[in-house]
Amino acid sequence: MQPPIGWVKLNCDEAWKGYGTLARCAGLLRDSDGRWIKGYFKRIGMCDVFHAEIWGMYLGLDMAWRENTTHIIVESDSKILVDMIVEN
Repeated sequence: MQPPIGWVKLNCDEAWKGYGTLARCAGLLRDSDGRWIKGYFKRIGMCDVFHAEIWGMYLGLDMAWRENTTHIIVESDSKILVDMIVEN
């Protein structure tokens, strides 16, 4: 789903195959027309899936901040992480 006019959407996710493997995260910013603005990919190292999700969202929000994005919608498949942010 595309964000409203004047808004940017951050889609972020992680890649984690299990304990003892290297985790990665990636994401992208899209404008209200669904066009790609900027993306990122990072090898995180060894961590659990939740921390990989946190890294993915943090790096995406940091990138949006550096792009002077003021109206942002964040989309993540981690209900736990989203609930933590919304509740606080």
